[in-house]
Amino acid sequence: MAAPEDPRRRRVGLLYDERMCRHATPDGEIHPENPDRIRAIWQKLESEGIPQRCIVLSAKEAEDKYIASVHTQRHVKLIKNISSKKFNSRRLRIASNFNSIYFNKGSSEAASLAAGSLIEVSEKVAKGDLDSAIAIVRPPGHHAEPDEAMGFCLFNNVAIAANFLLNERPELGIRKMLIVDWDVHHGNGTQNMFYKDPRVLFFSVHRFDFGSFYPARDDGSYCMIGEGPGAGYNINVPWEQGQCGDADYMAVWDHVLLPVAESYNPDIIMISAGFDAAVDDPLGGCCITPYGYSLMLKKLMGFAQGKIVMALEGGYNLKSIANSVLACAKVLLEEKPLVGSIEAQPLESTWRVIQEVCHELKTFWPALSVELPQKLLVSCRRPCSIELNLSSSSESTVENDEGASTTLCATNFVDIIEPLSKLNIDEDNHWKAVAPDHIPTKQSSVVLSEECPNAQALMPDKNVDGCTPWRSVLSETEVWYGSYGSNMWNPEFLCYIKGGKVRCLSYGQVEGMNEPCPGSRDKSSPKDVIWKTVPHRLFFARSLTCRWGKGGVAFLHPESNKNDKAYMCMYRITLEQFNDVLLQENSLHQENGRSQGAGTPLLVLSDIGVAAENKSLPLEALKAGCYSNILYLGEEDNLPILTMTCSCSEIDQFRSGELPVSGPSNGYMNTLVRGLVEGKQITREEAIAYINDAATREL
Repeated sequence: MAAPEDPRRRRVGLLYDERMCRHATPDGEIHPENPDRIRAIWQKLESEGIPQRCIVLSAKEAEDKYIASVHTQRHVKLIKNISSKKFNSRRLRIASNFNSIYFNKGSSEAASLAAGSLIEVSEKVAKGDLDSAIAIVRPPGHHAEPDEAMGFCLFNNVAIAANFLLNERPELGIRKMLIVDWDVHHGNGTQNMFYKDPRVLFFSVHRFDFGSFYPARDDGSYCMIGEGPGAGYNINVPWEQGQCGDADYMAVWDHVLLPVAESYNPDIIMISAGFDAAVDDPLGGCCITPYGYSLMLKKLMGFAQGKIVMALEGGYNLKSIANSVLACAKVLLEEKPLVGSIEAQPLESTWRVIQEVCHELKTFWPALSVELPQKLLVSCRRPCSIELNLSSSSESTVENDEGASTTLCATNFVDIIEPLSKLNIDEDNHWKAVAPDHIPTKQSSVVLSEECPNAQALMPDKNVDGCTPWRSVLSETEVWYGSYGSNMWNPEFLCYIKGGKVRCLSYGQVEGMNEPCPGSRDKSSPKDVIWKTVPHRLFFARSLTCRWGKGGVAFLHPESNKNDKAYMCMYRITLEQFNDVLLQENSLHQENGRSQGAGTPLLVLSDIGVAAENKSLPLEALKAGCYSNILYLGEEDNLPILTMTCSCSEIDQFRSGELPVSGPSNGYMNTLVRGLVEGKQITREEAIAYINDAATREL
């Protein structure tokens, strides 16, 4: 006779189906999102006897009507039929129209099974047939938009299951749902599907890198908090850099997620469980350990009576993903106490992000109004050394700073997943992930003022031998900084504020700044961003800059002309920050040697009055730099609009050939195009034509 079931044992569902392995690259090319991901997980769980202690479920394909609840009919029809014979000759071409997507003869079935599996396990947990469940599914889903596959995702599995519980099974009593997305990439698709719905509290912690990390869109910002009745129910925690680990995630759990979850009191929790923030993941550049994941999950089990559904998303190191899922399975089974410890302290940037998130959302969640203890804010640690291997060999060994080697899952990621590799990459540093807070910067040379010979770079914020504490004064004054060049792209400009550099992979080529920016002393984000056009001529000149290398950079003709039009992205920042941006922009000049900065402010309040009266103000202290002339372009909301360009005398030198005039490099031009297109000013084709016209038309 069979032994009676232990009533204390948690009923954990476990779903895996080999049919989802039939989705693979069409010609057997190496790719990070491959069938071995879920096979490695299943083999690890089997070796530990986990399936025998769980309730193993079979996958079922999702009905079209349930998929269509979050996706358009057109998208459902495409994905459901893409594997059929009639698409054999068009499959590759169709895939190329999407962002980081492939299709083969098994894609339709696998996508339907992944979505159906989430519906199956979610319904059983909601009913109470299961206490919790793990769905080992692929392809992943959280990037999939209502009408678009992207980022390896075909259908949005978690969103489909969430909508099913909320709208198709109201009798199950699921009125409030918490979706936690801990994948290293922002869950843009899930966010957009529930952005106005207060029944879903969506929480995503992800690498953002000031908008440069995949999916490289603004919607991963902490400012995106939901809309209409959903305002306050969308929480983004956007890491400023890679190398975040257990301590960083625990800090966010303790100071953001858990206080909000306690206030919200969800009926069920769904986890978009990507494991690409794990140690050694070749795409994530972070370092969560299996113990870290288990602790993150354990802390969530105190809510919704432990009703948790885990759905696999990303994760591309087979060892890390297998060990991490195993650790989570053991937590759900509650068979053994957690063993481990976190000795490191969170990164300095982690506390900064937490403060920004809490400030943005405290009116919706009073629990976030609690000030962080000062002892936490001064804590800082050196980040762990993570290296990214993007070589084409089948296996590569790289060395970290201490000389220890780490073997990473190898693929030729550069050509396959160009958009997902938009990381801060230091080409000369063996493809290391570069953290803005830890980039070695060269000491800027300074011009010391006669009144304050001991002033320090970059511009002190307190008295130095009797100097005026100008930073505190100028921090109280706001201006609009108008950018018409590379800073039109928001991630680029934020490097001048936060520090660091943006390096993107575009069609297999590394593009972006050659040198990092030191950033402003005040790293606060702009209070507002708007666009306008100005009656000035855009042109490109100079031939070499230390930050961009060979090629010209953008300038505005100092004199206005009603027949000219230039696009300008305007950032509302403090006059203190404008001074810091001005200093950094003028370290570009290379033809006559590096320019010198200033130990005192370059532009003060009285200077703005002079610039307003004369429409421009040449700064003698910056005469060796590229952008020594301040243009006054009027006012917006009673604040002055300022930008920087060359002097009128340099226009004559450009015309005569004394100073070089040359078109922009491909990397610089692509950055301008990104700014114009992502700023929703003009189309990509129009942006390219606009820049080409500026580069070829004679002064």
